[in-house]
Amino acid sequence: MNPVSPTFAQALRFWWKLGWISFGGPAGQIALMHSELVERRRWVDEGAFLHGLNYCMLLPGPEAMQLATYLGWRLHGLRGGIAAGALFVLPGALLIALLSWLYVRYGTLPAVAGVLLGLQAAVLGIIAHAVARIGRRVLKTPFAFAVALAALFAVAVLSLPFPAIVVGAGLLGLAAGRWRRDWLPQDTAHAGLPPVPATQDARRGWALRVALACLLLWWLPLLALGGWLGAGSTAFAQALFFSKAALITFGGAYAVLPYVAQQAVQTQQWLTAEQMLVGLGLAETTPGPLILVLEFVGFVGGWQQPDFASPLAAALLGAAVTLWATFLPCFLFVLPAAPWIERLRDWPLASAALGGITAAVVGVIANLALWFGWHLFAANGIGRQALIATLALATLGALVRGRSVLWLVPACAAIGALAGVWLPGG
Repeated sequence: MNPVSPTFAQALRFWWKLGWISFGGPAGQIALMHSELVERRRWVDEGAFLHGLNYCMLLPGPEAMQLATYLGWRLHGLRGGIAAGALFVLPGALLIALLSWLYVRYGTLPAVAGVLLGLQAAVLGIIAHAVARIGRRVLKTPFAFAVALAALFAVAVLSLPFPAIVVGAGLLGLAAGRWRRDWLPQDTAHAGLPPVPATQDARRGWALRVALACLLLWWLPLLALGGWLGAGSTAFAQALFFSKAALITFGGAYAVLPYVAQQAVQTQQWLTAEQMLVGLGLAETTPGPLILVLEFVGFVGGWQQPDFASPLAAALLGAAVTLWATFLPCFLFVLPAAPWIERLRDWPLASAALGGITAAVVGVIANLALWFGWHLFAANGIGRQALIATLALATLGALVRGRSVLWLVPACAAIGALAGVWLPGG
């Protein structure tokens, strides 16, 4: 059945609606786009959707937002890609900014502190479930299992930075793809896809102009910010840090969080490990990419190390800078390459490198669960430790049985609110 061509106004309304209902993390968001765009509205054919998804999985950054950008480009060219990507993120970003302010303003009240404790416990269960779920899907060979264990050892014991682990795992995947293909899981995702029609935008000059425009939009405002506030300002340090993070966020938000935590918590001291858990809990319960947790990091960092007399103004600037540095690169990775994405269908070595990186991500996420769990238990007394363990295990069990995170996290928050009143001292 041939795809239907929507008007630009129709597409805008859809992307805006999608931004408000895109709960459930990347898997849920991708499933929602497939249901709406391929099955219900028939705006995109199955082959184009799957091939675009395969390409976005190779990129750093939020794959669901990048897929929306690519599909928006297929429908309406450059303006469609920009609109789809921006509207996919905007609603969640607005909600995270509001919730971040409520947290820093009222987070010390006993009931509010209890809510945050419940959120943190739920997130522990969510991360543990992510390790199990991704591990079952990825660790299908002894080689993949060994790479995951090596990544866990590298980050937990050797304290190697996340970019080094990504590069090392990618090189191991490349080597296996070149000489021992049987060590990697067989990938049949590309088989049987129909060809995607060529586009008139497939010109080298057009791609270079779009790439240059994205680079300038990415860096000129951040460099101007550094000139205004100084190289030692919190906002400029966040601009540089999150721009670097945008280049190595393979594997989604869970994979990059150890790197962000290592730098933002231990090195820059913008926030604490417990606050990172709160941010992840907020991102889990709002629409949009889970990587919006980085906006919370920027907001809290700006609030606690303000560049202005007003902590709120500094926090909003930190949130804005973080959003800009995190999501602008996504347009750079997708839009200039969009006309040639079809030609990347047969790229076995890239798939092999991604296989190595994805295996390492399992180990990195496992370390994240251990690291957050240690900090959370160490910061609370025995009464709250028992509550944390109970809620985390209950969340894990409910997720294994297929329950939705949309009611699990609020339920844990409500129980935590009651505990905040009855167990104020832990």
